[in-house]
Amino acid sequence: MPLLSLAAALACIGAGTRLHAATPEEDAVLAPINAMFAGMSARDAAAIKSPAIPGATMVLMRDGKPTQMTIEAFADRVGKPAKSQIEERIHSPLIKIDNDLAVVWAPFDFYADGKVDHCGTDLFNLIRTGGKWLIASVADTGRKDCPAK
Repeated sequence: MPLLSLAAALACIGAGTRLHAATPEEDAVLAPINAMFAGMSARDAAAIKSPAIPGATMVLMRDGKPTQMTIEAFADRVGKPAKSQIEERIHSPLIKIDNDLAVVWAPFDFYADGKVDHCGTDLFNLIRTGGKWLIASVADTGRKDCPAK
């Protein structure tokens, strides 16, 4: 692992829900991801969509089967009022940046009412346009055999 990526991963360990990376550029890449997660926790469809390009794609792998949707469909699904409190947390992200393209690969835990519901790995593709990083696509794995927290 390159030294910069290792430093970024170590900087994020134990950082809590809002992650901070080793460099300002890496922090800028994580900002739309943190914003999307905040929107999910608030169940705010507009806040879920705002850090993404229109039509951004999502592929959620569950039990070896992909579920594909746009960010708008995901936001409509998650952004509805519900009794359960949800929160997604990534940790130890690996961040790669080349000019206006970035990738974030990170293990995650998804909490429902304060308990781990499922876990896996998130993969975010981001683009920088107009000086701002936006989510272009998300893929994740989801499984129930999560280590105890």
